[in-house]
Amino acid sequence: MRLAYSILIAAAPIAFVAPAAPLHARDHGAHAAHAAAAENNAALRAWFEAKYEEQVLDSPLTLTSLGRKERYGEIDDFSLAAQDRRLAWMKASVEEMERTFDYAGLNAADRLSYDLWKYEYEQAARSAKWRDSGYVFTQMQGIHTSLPTLLVGQHRVDTEQDMRDYISRVGGIGRAIGQLVDFAEARAAKGVRPPYFAYDFVIAEATKLKSGAPFDDGADNALWQDGKGKIAKLVDAGTITAAQGDVLRADLEAALKGGYKDGYDRLVAFMTADRPNAPQVATGVGALPDGKAYYAHRLAASTTTDLTPEQVHQIGLDDVKRIHAEMEAIRQKVGFEGDLKAFFEHVKTDPANYYPQGDEGAQMYIDAATAAIDNIESELPEYFGLLPKAALEVKRVEPFREQAGGAQHYRSATPDGSRPGVYYAHLSDMSAMPKNMLEVIAYHEGLPGHHMQISIAQELQGVPTFQTQAGYSAFSEGWGLYSERLAKEMPGTYADPYSDFGRLTSELWRAIRLVVDTGLHSKGWTEDQAIAYFTANSPQNAETIRSEVRRYIVWPGQATSYKIGMNRILDLRAEAERELGDKFDIRAFHDAVLGGGSLPLSLLERRVRDWIASEKKKV
Repeated sequence: MRLAYSILIAAAPIAFVAPAAPLHARDHGAHAAHAAAAENNAALRAWFEAKYEEQVLDSPLTLTSLGRKERYGEIDDFSLAAQDRRLAWMKASVEEMERTFDYAGLNAADRLSYDLWKYEYEQAARSAKWRDSGYVFTQMQGIHTSLPTLLVGQHRVDTEQDMRDYISRVGGIGRAIGQLVDFAEARAAKGVRPPYFAYDFVIAEATKLKSGAPFDDGADNALWQDGKGKIAKLVDAGTITAAQGDVLRADLEAALKGGYKDGYDRLVAFMTADRPNAPQVATGVGALPDGKAYYAHRLAASTTTDLTPEQVHQIGLDDVKRIHAEMEAIRQKVGFEGDLKAFFEHVKTDPANYYPQGDEGAQMYIDAATAAIDNIESELPEYFGLLPKAALEVKRVEPFREQAGGAQHYRSATPDGSRPGVYYAHLSDMSAMPKNMLEVIAYHEGLPGHHMQISIAQELQGVPTFQTQAGYSAFSEGWGLYSERLAKEMPGTYADPYSDFGRLTSELWRAIRLVVDTGLHSKGWTEDQAIAYFTANSPQNAETIRSEVRRYIVWPGQATSYKIGMNRILDLRAEAERELGDKFDIRAFHDAVLGGGSLPLSLLERRVRDWIASEKKKV
């Protein structure tokens, strides 16, 4: 019927089909349709803001991480009932979104946000099916260290009430730890236990966190020292009186000796009692009940792709081979006599490649990393249109969670910039921190890596707030690894061939992760087998290799996100350069990648390809 009508109109005389009145009517109709579409887009964005506000108000810890003080004296509810309630809320929100908004009428940016909101729920729903398969307390994960870290680093104290909220949270840590111990006990009963070394780490960390003054005659406990310092600043500023400060110190001491210590006592008691049941030969999660299927889920969640373990394993093997060839070229360039394996050993054992042990060497490392970041910051406008406003600091990891050979990491700034971003370095053992790796790690964690990507995301304008706070490892860690390579294109970086070898060492490290992670969790490799492969193919030192392998064992899939994400960003850049030719602008490409926040790789591909198409249309 419609086809017939269109044919009749097309066959009519020109004077009949193009009078002034029908044109005005059509213009009016187009205008109305445009207005309706604009209203649909605006309504969706307003809806996102309202829903995101509901979501963050349900998490006191998230509010604090954002620099907000609502529910400042509380800690999240980690119970199973609370988890179910949050998932049900997400499900209902997606159903409401689908009922309320016309997807076909949305613009490209709002369709992306719509799909991201839905993706986040679908991922949470998939993960909920496997909630009993994950480890609760390990050397990489657990609120036993994350809660004290948040109080020390993120709970800002400007008023007496802020300090009372701090004390309330100190006392509430015991309840939170207890909820997680309940899960650990239930999973252990089902045979889901991390390997022995995770128990040893957690027992040591938890024991340290309940030791020292005011619990015994030792040096001040981390929270006792931090809390007293925050109270003293209130007194010094005249915000409270000395007498009020005395009351707060007494209340803090009571909270530490009460609920706080009770929580850590229970954690240590459980881990100590269950330690003999832990696997003494560390393997991947493939050995657990339904372990192969659980790993397939974790791999998909970490990479945001449908790549199989076998495909990821092969990608790793291929990348290791390619990177070895590039390393061989550097070995020849510096004139080292011997094969690549001998060069690995030379780099690992050369005393000139390390700062001295102790606080002096640690400070030297921090100073050098800061200088490398300062140097690259001046070059950023040549490569990016979007630049971060938040400041960046390089700091040593707090003593209560510092690990020899532990992975360096980044803590994001607040969206309003009131708290800077921090690149944290583990510096208790300087033999695990070679100089030739200093630059590449600084670029990854700082600029143009995590600090740049996360700060830009948080500072984006015209993007739903939830999208600015999203975090996908394949995107963020892929960007961090891409940044290591991007830095080589910038002036004044990797001037020493050994530093460029360090860059390749870092990329090799992530390629090896693809092989080792899949080997452990899909092919049944043991800890010793994984260490042997890593050692044979990398110049990393023994302590770092063991620490890395143990990380992969307790955190299945996560380590694969770096290289998979980097490869996808490089593929998209190559596609853009090929499609746009002389029109390709590196700054515009980077803005296309970063300007939508952290995205699953499928949505990143769509965003970049939309940008390519729009660039092609430009004259």
